[in-house]
Amino acid sequence: MEKRAFIEELKTLTQREDIIQAGRDVNQLRADFEDYLLEATRQFQAAQLKAEEAGEPFDEEDWILPLKEEFYSIYAPFKEKRKAHITAIKAEEDENLRKKRSLINQLKAVIADEENIGAAFAKHKEINEAWKAVGDIPRDKRHDVQQEYSRLLEEFFYNMKIYKEIKDYDFQKNYESKKAIIEALKKLEKVEKIKEIEAQLKTLQNEWEDVGPTKQELWEAIKDEYWTIVKKLYDRIRAHYDERREQMKENIALKKAIVERMDAILANERNSVKDWNAQTQKVLDLQKEWKTIGFGPKKENEAVWKTFRELCDQFFEEKSAFFEDVHKVFDAVAEQKQQLIERVEEIKDSTDWKDTTRKIIDIQKQWKKLGSAGHKHEQKLWKSFRAACDYFFKTKEDHFAQKEKAFEANLDQKHALIEKIESFSLPSDKKEALNALKQFSEDFAAIGFVPAKEKDAVYKAYKAALDRHYGALDFGEEEKAQVMFEARINTIKGSGNAAHLFQKEKQAIRNEIEQLKQQIIQYENNLGFFSSSKGSNPLKEQAEKNITTEKEKIALLQAKLKMIPNE
Repeated sequence: MEKRAFIEELKTLTQREDIIQAGRDVNQLRADFEDYLLEATRQFQAAQLKAEEAGEPFDEEDWILPLKEEFYSIYAPFKEKRKAHITAIKAEEDENLRKKRSLINQLKAVIADEENIGAAFAKHKEINEAWKAVGDIPRDKRHDVQQEYSRLLEEFFYNMKIYKEIKDYDFQKNYESKKAIIEALKKLEKVEKIKEIEAQLKTLQNEWEDVGPTKQELWEAIKDEYWTIVKKLYDRIRAHYDERREQMKENIALKKAIVERMDAILANERNSVKDWNAQTQKVLDLQKEWKTIGFGPKKENEAVWKTFRELCDQFFEEKSAFFEDVHKVFDAVAEQKQQLIERVEEIKDSTDWKDTTRKIIDIQKQWKKLGSAGHKHEQKLWKSFRAACDYFFKTKEDHFAQKEKAFEANLDQKHALIEKIESFSLPSDKKEALNALKQFSEDFAAIGFVPAKEKDAVYKAYKAALDRHYGALDFGEEEKAQVMFEARINTIKGSGNAAHLFQKEKQAIRNEIEQLKQQIIQYENNLGFFSSSKGSNPLKEQAEKNITTEKEKIALLQAKLKMIPNE
């Protein structure tokens, strides 16, 4: 130990709250310090003698006496403080001893002089409660004083006239109480945590002492059973702490090995980001491994932890200096991405699905253009950004899914109508057949919307059923579509509100066309995420297929739009 280390260690020890334990450590440190000074003095004198014999000047500074004076300038006040503390404890214990002896004398007086049973028991209760309230007494007196008090308690109960009437009941009750304590002690044998065993064991022993006497013929057996279990539990506690001390020694050895590995990492060269990242992971792995190792003896544990922490701090300080310029760029990108996250957070609860979808897609494009915010920020930012976007699109999806549930009944009706169409037999008269098919069209249109996911399938089945019949009438494909749409137009004409409904129909078709165009834009934007992918990509192919499908729907809607009269 370096000479100044003795002073620093002494300062640390003398500031501890546990003065008694600190005193033991200070005495050991003082012994080590005296040994150190003795050896230092010997070396100093030897060097001085050698210089004198050689006739050479000896100018080495004599630091021993100043160091010793500094050490004892701290040690002496602490010694007095500890002495005063011990004296105070002893005075308190002596006062507690005096109080307990006074209570013993009071109990003796009750046993010898009090004949009133009620008064005797009241005084006994008062004495017993006062006895429990008294703190520790000198260790060498505890057993004898407690034994004398316990004997007087037993004598008190035996000497009371009422004892003959209640002694059997009390003895049995006390016996049962003590048996219950023994059973509780047996359960402690199955408890895993030693701290819990210690706490409960002390409590149960106090309860045992507080329980009154039992019949003499039962006492010997129950006493032996009690002490056998208590001894067994204390043996287990001692074994645990012996094992723990050995484990702590092993823990210190493991931690010292980690310090050596950390020292070796610091000795390596780190000239690139790749080098720093690789070695940083090694340091983090060492820190993680450190946390898996338990504690060692306090003094050694603190010393080895201080060394390890200083090595880690040195590593990360060097890393911080290296990455300072790199982080400036990453921080700027991170700040911009944080702003994008805040913009999404502001609009994610909007129910303006169309406009908000467009805005979020635009923000996603901006995010992609910004590039990486670095390892420190990117994953965390991406997680927040993705969560905000996902929140909106999931809410949107749930909204439309809920909306489509209302179309389930329409779906059942359309399926029923399709079955009717499929089983329909065309009349031989073409006009009659055409009217019947137009009626089917009107009936189908009158049913209303179905869930979007079923729309194409049910329309395809409906169209196929009609196509089969129209095919039998020798109509072309375009005429078939026209006839079916005309049936809907004819229904509107007979509604009495044709102008409004035609306008509404036109607007609905235009809205649907606009929605399909927006959907195509969404799909085309999604294709941008696959632009860098190579080879076959099922998601990309599905997006392209969706675009083609939506364009076909737009063409069909535009044809329908031309068929609506301008009323």
